[in-house]
Amino acid sequence: MKITLLGTGDATGTPVIGCNCPTCQDAHKGGKSQRTRFAILIESSEGTVLIDSGPDLRYQLLKQGTRHIDGVIWTHGHYDHFAGFAEFHRVQYNVDVYGLPETLEYILDYLQFLHPKMHKQEMYEPFNLIGLEFTLFEVIHPPVKRSIGVMVRDGDTKVVITGDTQRDIPKKSIEMIMEPDLLVADAIVPPTVEVKKHMNTVEAFDLAREIKAKEVVFTHLSHFFKPHEEAIKEYPLGYDGMVFEYP
Repeated sequence: MKITLLGTGDATGTPVIGCNCPTCQDAHKGGKSQRTRFAILIESSEGTVLIDSGPDLRYQLLKQGTRHIDGVIWTHGHYDHFAGFAEFHRVQYNVDVYGLPETLEYILDYLQFLHPKMHKQEMYEPFNLIGLEFTLFEVIHPPVKRSIGVMVRDGDTKVVITGDTQRDIPKKSIEMIMEPDLLVADAIVPPTVEVKKHMNTVEAFDLAREIKAKEVVFTHLSHFFKPHEEAIKEYPLGYDGMVFEYP
């Protein structure tokens, strides 16, 4: 199983339009401070699955050299997590899409012209794609009524992607995601910045400790962090194109 962080930015991406902060200046130079919007590529010997499809998806797939997607799992209906799906227009029709019923219905009201194949899933019910087992679990991301994270299993290997969430993830979810090999955690800001709908780095570290994650990487990152090469001295920040591989 191969996991690629296609996009590690928050809703605005970095650099932010009109911003001249040190991190945005660094991003303009083209380094790892430059962050496109959220998307994760999961690959196996049998195919490829996207977790979310942010607005920068065309650029991300071209950069990665990805030619075909076997499925898309949407965590929730916020623009920065689904809008790039439109980039499949005239490239790939009838894509299989997965998520909670209300999430699919909301997103496909906008993207109906692509005629995707809808697969409604419920939380805590495993399903198989590309030879891997996927399970959706509940997280808390107001004002979304029901938002999900995604757990992926390949034999004994377990990867947990929180999606957008506050720290107070339900107990049932916590019990399910214990002891992952990799935790990909929403950590939108350092603790010096107030945030309500997401976790900051302190909360993301606390979650990693609670579930006894063997490895953790932060994503959905804002420009409020220091430039990447400085920030990684304090935090395990992901970057666009970062890869994790498990046998």
